[in-house]
Amino acid sequence: MPSTTLRDLSGFDQTPAVLASSTLILVDYQNTYTQGVMELVGWQAALEAAALLLARAREAGATVIHVINDGGEGGAYDIRQDIGRIHPSVAPVEGEEVVVKTTPNAFNETNLGELVDKAGHQDVVIAGFMTHMCIQYSAHGAFLRGNRATVVADASATRSLPALGAEVPAAQVHAGALATIEDLWGVVVPSVNELG
Repeated sequence: MPSTTLRDLSGFDQTPAVLASSTLILVDYQNTYTQGVMELVGWQAALEAAALLLARAREAGATVIHVINDGGEGGAYDIRQDIGRIHPSVAPVEGEEVVVKTTPNAFNETNLGELVDKAGHQDVVIAGFMTHMCIQYSAHGAFLRGNRATVVADASATRSLPALGAEVPAAQVHAGALATIEDLWGVVVPSVNELG
């Protein structure tokens, strides 16, 4: 059966990004999502994939930008405390920018767009936590500003959600978010191995 995604119907390029000519945006790989009430299903495997993605991006000479969510003091997203800090396995090194956001779209009311423009590439590679929230909305934000997003599925993760009196398993929430992205906002690849 032929694809009926809006991307295909619109004639958008479906070629995944090449790391050497892209900006890597790592979103919300915070300790918040590795423990307690916000612990995500499959976060360990996603972090391992993210660490590989980050290593390959650095090796390729890609610009790397880290994004974290600041929910304010005393909460699960308090970036002043260990709970809100970036997990050590994907921590920034000297020269890598860290963008602080307060909404799911990492481009909203931040300098992320300026940093992406400064890097000089239309393509952005996006991965992180949570797939249905900040990854989906950041891919949307990239699309709206004219960037071409590629989302790395196995380096992203989410959690189960309640809906209509039942629980939607995390795997279904993850797949649904990726399907929404793939329909219009960007290209989705299963793993970093699919990137050039």
